[in-house]
Amino acid sequence: MADHHDGHHHHGAGAETAIRPLSVALVLIVAFMAVEVVLGVLAHSLALLSDAAHMLVDAAALAMSVWAARLALRPAGGRMTFGLRRAEILAAQANGITLLVLGVAIVVESLRRLGSPPDVRGPLVVATAVAGAAVNVLALWQVSRANRSNLNVEGSFRHLLTDLYAFAGTAVAGLVVWSTGFDRADPIASLLVAGSMLYAAWPLLRASGRILLEGAPEDLAPDEIAAALGGHTGVESVHDLHVWEISSGFPALSAHVLVGRGEDCHRIRRELEAVLHERFGIDHTTLQVEHTAQRLLWPKR
Repeated sequence: MADHHDGHHHHGAGAETAIRPLSVALVLIVAFMAVEVVLGVLAHSLALLSDAAHMLVDAAALAMSVWAARLALRPAGGRMTFGLRRAEILAAQANGITLLVLGVAIVVESLRRLGSPPDVRGPLVVATAVAGAAVNVLALWQVSRANRSNLNVEGSFRHLLTDLYAFAGTAVAGLVVWSTGFDRADPIASLLVAGSMLYAAWPLLRASGRILLEGAPEDLAPDEIAAALGGHTGVESVHDLHVWEISSGFPALSAHVLVGRGEDCHRIRRELEAVLHERFGIDHTTLQVEHTAQRLLWPKR
């Protein structure tokens, strides 16, 4: 574990509490996934196999979340001046991509099976799906104890939740096959599972992509911030304003501020920092404050 001397990094706290519950959930998921692949093959059930594929992504999500949470605890140093906070965002993005790819693969296979449905063993499917749902609930309960505001933990939570819906769908499909012999219920259920995977992938990819492209955090409007800074007494103009997110919940800002000739640069900088802290919740700021007079080009004699 990381040493506790870097306690002033308020953002490391989420990662620390996340490691244990995420690890427990990971062990549960991996163990059940292995069982499910075997049973899915025996039952000729694509719905079970797609649930297992979904669990594989869950396991990858959880493993990356644990790894990224551990990396995020490392103090900043050397070339990594922000530490390894972005590891969590990369993990969330990788999760989104794997969900997307597997979702598409399952859709393709489901459509093939709708054309020629194999002989599905209903009772086995139902039993496996119910057991899977129980394992998922345990894993969800573990993850919900971690810090959900962390994009990385939230990613794992979403994975598990969509997986739970998937198990419900599979159980229903198994019942239908069992009671009516309608084999196509199985690929139909796997299509629904794939849909839930694609639906979970999109917000993850959008949020992680925004952070990696240095976009402004969703709850902050750069125009509004520029107006607040520009409207401050003594400030003439604000330019080169950048607002971005290092990692989820860690916004940063830099700007160039010009103040009137007679104004006190340092006092205004402190006041602006207070405004950014109180109104926008931004603590990581770099403000370059100068007097306007220095910007004028004196006419050549």
